[in-house]
Amino acid sequence: MKSVEVREETSDATSNIVLDTLRKEKQVIVFVNTKRGAEAIAERITSKIKGVPGKETLLIADKAEKTLATPTKQCRRLGKTLRKGVAFHHSGLHHEQRELIEIGFRERKIKVICATTTLAWGLDLPAYRVIVRDLKRYGGGWGMQGIPVLEYEQMAGRAGRPSFDREGEAICIANNVNEREEIWEQYINGMPEDILSKLAVEPVLRTYVLALVATGYAGSFNELMDFLKKTFYAHQYKELSRLKQILKSTIDNLEEWEFIQTNREQKSSGFVSANKLSKEEDFLLKPTKLGERVAELYLDPLTANYLLKCMRKAASEKHSNFSLLHMISWTLEMRPLIRSRQKDIPLIDEKLALESDELLAEEPSSFSDEYDEFTDSVKTALVLEAWTEETTEEQLLEDFGVTPGEINTKIERSDWLLYSCHELSKLQGFRKISNEVLKLRVRVKSGAKEELLPLLKLRNIGRVRARKLFNNKIRDLGDVKKASLSLLAELLGKGVALDIKKQVGQDLSNEKIVVKKNKRKGQVSLQDY
Repeated sequence: MKSVEVREETSDATSNIVLDTLRKEKQVIVFVNTKRGAEAIAERITSKIKGVPGKETLLIADKAEKTLATPTKQCRRLGKTLRKGVAFHHSGLHHEQRELIEIGFRERKIKVICATTTLAWGLDLPAYRVIVRDLKRYGGGWGMQGIPVLEYEQMAGRAGRPSFDREGEAICIANNVNEREEIWEQYINGMPEDILSKLAVEPVLRTYVLALVATGYAGSFNELMDFLKKTFYAHQYKELSRLKQILKSTIDNLEEWEFIQTNREQKSSGFVSANKLSKEEDFLLKPTKLGERVAELYLDPLTANYLLKCMRKAASEKHSNFSLLHMISWTLEMRPLIRSRQKDIPLIDEKLALESDELLAEEPSSFSDEYDEFTDSVKTALVLEAWTEETTEEQLLEDFGVTPGEINTKIERSDWLLYSCHELSKLQGFRKISNEVLKLRVRVKSGAKEELLPLLKLRNIGRVRARKLFNNKIRDLGDVKKASLSLLAELLGKGVALDIKKQVGQDLSNEKIVVKKNKRKGQVSLQDY
């Protein structure tokens, strides 16, 4: 530990340390406990920085601001801070924006990142200093709780990386002497928490057991047990008899869901000799075709069974696109769900009243512990439905308080889950549901209404270009063939026009394009006035 004096230029200690770091021509990462906090401190630091960064930094700012087709308020805020060489980084940003920031920081074009813990794990960045401003985080019903020692060490470990610096400084902010002593005792001298095996988590254990059987790695119970005995899970658990019981319970579930088959005999109600009991300890394990596909899809078997139940119900009962979206939203794989705010409740209640007869997932009692999560799943489905109705990221942020990063994550998860539903429904012979899910998957991926599906088959045509074509009476591939190259060029530009003509079997030359001066739709020049 060394003593460092920092000039007090502002009333905020974090900002003062950042400004001191910049005077040393070094880079710094500030860790805070919330997304809002990251954005707020980035803006506060930005307001204290004078001068203009280089052209490359300004280019990063422009790219980050224009990542989305329709920039949101958050995009504009990010662009503004980046123009001073400062960025905020959290899960609410689009993944392309996070990547731009990480690359820009690594190339030393960005000097300051204000981040949540999304930046703490596994990234090698050239930060001379790391400032851990918040060592406490909201823990639900438990109020503000101290972060784990292991998490602090991960954040502090971003400073002075060997590939970039010979030394680094990790700084915690204390407001008084007592707080300083507490930080020193808990985090500097404190011991990291024990690392626990992920196999201790039921969904992970179920998934791995099915995978081991489906790949032929374990063809019997004893082979499965022998494998688990060598894992860190068994080393931690120690009680092998209890582990055996957990494993048998997992196998019972997989057999009940028809993902595996065993040659176990029915349990006898009478006396069983010790010799016979030892023989019954081992039994063969064989995957079903359905089980093999579930393993290939990397789904939790519990989720796969739930999706199959829902689709079986949908095959015989009335349902809607919303009920299919809610079906995937009410899975473990979609966690964390988009949290419902108090002002969202009337909209959620109204949607539940309209869709209650068509929901495929069973609605829990409003007095149960899981009802809050259920309302979150309804909100998540509402956001996905709005996205498929071509609502912009800006409007989703305004209406639901959901950031582009959250939307992007949910779209990616939805794409995987809907693909899984499509594959499972094909295996089970649910042809109608399979087609519905396939259409919905394309709509979720593109954020488009069903009427745009024919145009979305074209490469490099997303919802914005497809809508532009549709509004100009070009509504399917036949219309694309009939449309003049000049009209397509006016709507989409020369390169894209030639490309989509080629995709429908018309390889036309550049000479065929005639775009009237100042007639490119959607653009107006000064000469038009």
